Amino acid sequence: MTSHATGTFDLDSWDAEKPFHEGAGTKQTRVRVGKTFHGDLVGTSVTELITVESAEGGPLAYVGIETVHGILHGREGTFVLQHSAGSDDGTPATQWLRWLIVTGSGTGELTGIRGEGRIVVGADGTHSWSLDYTLG
Repeated sequence: MTSHATGTFDLDSWDAEKPFHEGAGTKQTRVRVGKTFHGDLVGTSVTELITVESAEGGPLAYVGIETVHGILHGREGTFVLQHSAGSDDGTPATQWLRWLIVTGSGTGELTGIRGEGRIVVGADGTHSWSLDYTLG
C-alpha cells in the first residue's frame, strides 16, 4: 500500500565551494546543505549537491544525494534520496524538483522503503515537499 507524506523543510545551511568548472555560459559548484524537516517527516538531513548556474547566477539544474534521519509517520530510521532538478529558463516559474528514495537505503523502522517525491519552492521562499512511499 502506498502512503503519502507532506510537510515543509528549513534550509539550515548552504555551504558552496568555489565553482569547479566555468565556461559555455555556466558554472558548476559543489554544495553541502543541511535541512530540518517538519510535517509527516520530522528529522534532519545532509545533502551533497552539484549545481549548474547560468553566467548571470540563475539556477539551471542540480543533482544530489541526501541522507535523511527522522521519523516518518511514526517510524524511525534513515533513508537516502536521489535528487534531480532543473528549470526550463532559469526562473522559479519553470522549476521542477524531484527525488527518488534509493532502493535498499532504509534502516531501522524504515527498512525496505521505496518511493518518490517532489519539492515546491513558494513565492515567499518556503520549501514544501511531498513523498509517495511504500514499506516492504
